[in-house]
Amino acid sequence: MDIERGYDEERKALLPAFDKPKEVPSQLKFSSLHLSSAFVGGIIGCLLFQYTFCHPSTPFYGDIANPQTSIGSVLESTLVEPFPPSSPSNAFPSMFPSDVGYAGGTPTGAEPALIATAPEYPVHTGGAQLVQPLNTKKGKGKKNKEKEWDLFKHWGNLSPWYSNERGTFGLDSDPDAPDTCRVTSLHLLHRHGARYPSEDSFAKRFGEGSKKWKAKNDLAFLNDWHVKFFSLTYKLGENILTPFGRQQMFDLGVSMRLKYGYLLNDFTETKTIPVFRTTSKDRMVHSALNFALGFFGYPFEGQYQQSIVIEEKEFNNTLKPDETCENAKKDSIGKRGEWYVERWTKTYLKKTRKRLQSHLDDYRLSIDDVYAMQQMCAHETVALGYSKFCELFTQEEWEGFDYSYDLEYWYNSAFGSPVGRVLGAGWIQELLARLEHKPIKANQHRFSTNKTLDGNPVTFPVNQSLYVDVTHEEVVLSILTALNLTTLAANGPLPYDHIPKRHSFKGSQLSGFGSNVQIQVLECSSSSLASEEQIRIIINDAPVPLTGIRGCPKQKDGMCPLKTFVKAQREILEETSWEWGCFGDYEGLLGKGPKWESVTGDAPKPKSK
Repeated sequence: MDIERGYDEERKALLPAFDKPKEVPSQLKFSSLHLSSAFVGGIIGCLLFQYTFCHPSTPFYGDIANPQTSIGSVLESTLVEPFPPSSPSNAFPSMFPSDVGYAGGTPTGAEPALIATAPEYPVHTGGAQLVQPLNTKKGKGKKNKEKEWDLFKHWGNLSPWYSNERGTFGLDSDPDAPDTCRVTSLHLLHRHGARYPSEDSFAKRFGEGSKKWKAKNDLAFLNDWHVKFFSLTYKLGENILTPFGRQQMFDLGVSMRLKYGYLLNDFTETKTIPVFRTTSKDRMVHSALNFALGFFGYPFEGQYQQSIVIEEKEFNNTLKPDETCENAKKDSIGKRGEWYVERWTKTYLKKTRKRLQSHLDDYRLSIDDVYAMQQMCAHETVALGYSKFCELFTQEEWEGFDYSYDLEYWYNSAFGSPVGRVLGAGWIQELLARLEHKPIKANQHRFSTNKTLDGNPVTFPVNQSLYVDVTHEEVVLSILTALNLTTLAANGPLPYDHIPKRHSFKGSQLSGFGSNVQIQVLECSSSSLASEEQIRIIINDAPVPLTGIRGCPKQKDGMCPLKTFVKAQREILEETSWEWGCFGDYEGLLGKGPKWESVTGDAPKPKSK
C-alpha cells in the first residue's frame, strides 16, 4: 500500500491539477502606457525585419529583397550552420546519464568467424545511401555500354570502396580461407572514410567573373549554385569525414568483426587487448574511432587501445611517410602525375568543354573548370548524398575521369613514382616485425618508422593476432608498391593520350574511400601446405598473386610460405635506400613526362663516377 501511495503521489506531482480550473477575467484592461509601448515596439520590430532581410551585409539579403529568390530556397540545405552549437542552452549532462541500470540480461555470444564458416563471402557494393543520376548522359551517337554501369566505380580514389570481382587480379579465388586452411592472424590496412575535399580551390575556379554569368539548359542550376557559393553558403567542409564516410568506417568495423571476431579469443587467453593505429589528422582519428565503434560496439573503452601517431612535418610516421621525405614534397619528383593529368584532361574533355560552354554565357570555361565539375560530382555526392553535377557527363567522360586518377597516383605514389617504394618501406619493416614477433632494433630504424613508439612493446606490440592501421590512399599505394605486387604494374607505364585496353592499376579498385588490404596468415592441414604457415594479400576482397615476390609460387589462392615471403621482403628492404630515395640529388635525371619512367617505384640509380 505504501508503494502504491508513493506512485500515486508522484503521478499527482507530475501531472497538471485539474481540480480547480483557473478563473479567467471576463474583460482585459490596458493602460495608455501599455498601448504606447506596443506602438513603439512595433516600429522597432519592422525596422529590424527590414534590416535583416533587405540589407546587403546580412546573410539573408536577397532571400526576401530579391524577387528572383524564393522563400523555399531558404529552407533548402544551403546555409552552412556548424553543428553542434558551441554552448547549447539546454545541455545538462548530469541529467542525462548513459547508464541508469536495469540493463536486463547481457550474456555474450560466441565470436563470429564468417571467413571460415559461411558458404559465400559477403559482397560490399560501396554506395549505400548515395543517389546516382537517374540517367547517365549518352555520348553523341553512342549508347550506354552496360545496363548496370556504376558511376560510383569511376571516380578513381574518390570512389567509395567496393568489393572487387572474383578474378580482378587474375586469381579465381575468394577472400575466405581456402579448404584445409584457417586464418590465424590478420594485418588490416585501410584508408580513411569519405571526406570533404582537402581544399575548396576547385570550386573557386568559378571566380569573380562567374558572378555575371548566365547559365541555361543543362547548366541552369549553376545560376543558383554559384550565387549560394559567393554569398558564403558553399556547402562542403574541408578534410573531415562526411556522414557517409562515418558510415563507411562503422560498416567496415562491423564487417571485420563478423569475419574475424574469433581472433579476439587469443587476446582473452593472454589477458591482453588489441592496439590499433592511426594518425593525428581529424579524419584519420575519427575513421579509427568509427571503425572501433563498429568492431567493438558501444562503449568500446577498455576493449582496445588506439595509438595515434603525429602526422606533421619532421615526425616519422609510416602511415604518412612523406612528412620526412624531402624529395616526395618536390613537384618534379613527388607530383610527377600532374604533368600526365594535365595532358590527359585536355584530350578527353576537349569536346566536353565545347558542349558545356554552349550552355553558359558571359564566362569562358576552361578545361580545369570542366574537370572541377566532375570533381564536384564526386565530392558533393559523398558529402550530401547527391549532386546535380553528375548529370552533365557521359559514361566515356567518366571513364576518362577515372583514368585521370590512375595517372596521378601511378606517377605520384606508386609504381611509376621515384619515391613509390621508399615511402612504403617503413610500413613493410613494421609488418615483418609483427610477422616474426621480433621488435625493431634501435639500429634498424632507417626508414620512416617512429623509434619512440615502435621501440616500445606497449605502443607497438608484435605478438597480436589482429592489427588495424588507418592511413591515406597514397600510402596504401606506396605500400602495395613496396610489397612488389608486380601484377598491379603489369601494363605500365600508363600513357597520357589514351586509356589502354588492359591495365591492372586502377585507383577505384585499389584506393577509394575506405579501401582495405587484408594480409592473412594461415595454417593449413593439407600435406602440400602443412609444413609451415602461409601468407596471402587481399585488396578490397580480391586476392592478389604474390609471384612478384622472390620464391613465392604460382598458387591458385595466392598463398606463399611465410618464411619465403619474409626473406624476400627483407632482401627488398636491403636494396632500398631511404637516404637516396628521399634526399638524393636525382631531380635532373627525371625530366618531365616519359623521358624517365619506372614500373617498380624506384628512384633512378646514381650516375657512376
